[in-house]
Amino acid sequence: MVKQSLTPQMIDAGAELTRLLDKAYKVVASLWLFLPDANSWRLVFAISEHDSLGPKKLYAKIHSILSAAMQPPIELELNDVSVVPPNHPLIGLLRGAIGTGPGISGIRFSGNTINGQYVEDAYIYRIHFGT
Repeated sequence: MVKQSLTPQMIDAGAELTRLLDKAYKVVASLWLFLPDANSWRLVFAISEHDSLGPKKLYAKIHSILSAAMQPPIELELNDVSVVPPNHPLIGLLRGAIGTGPGISGIRFSGNTINGQYVEDAYIYRIHFGT
């Protein structure tokens, strides 16, 4: 099976959605993660307000951003996105290996093992727990 590619359009869309979510929430981590079992990419956000607001409100906000008439439109669907709490095990693993500033980076993280957990491929915009 041929691995699904992470396209420049997906990278741009992830960065833009991160910028827009930053206006409403504290996004401590933002990254594309390749899911080998599904042969697909998932845009993962770790948001500080996850536990206080609940994922339903966060997904509703993302849906409203994706549905807004923006020019150019963000070419993502809600089922491409996952919202997790900052203490999610994957975020903790990645945080131990890599960190960014509060801005939006573009770090490819491929074929790495962290504490025995293999990460096939990821594109990291942010992993930042600072103020």
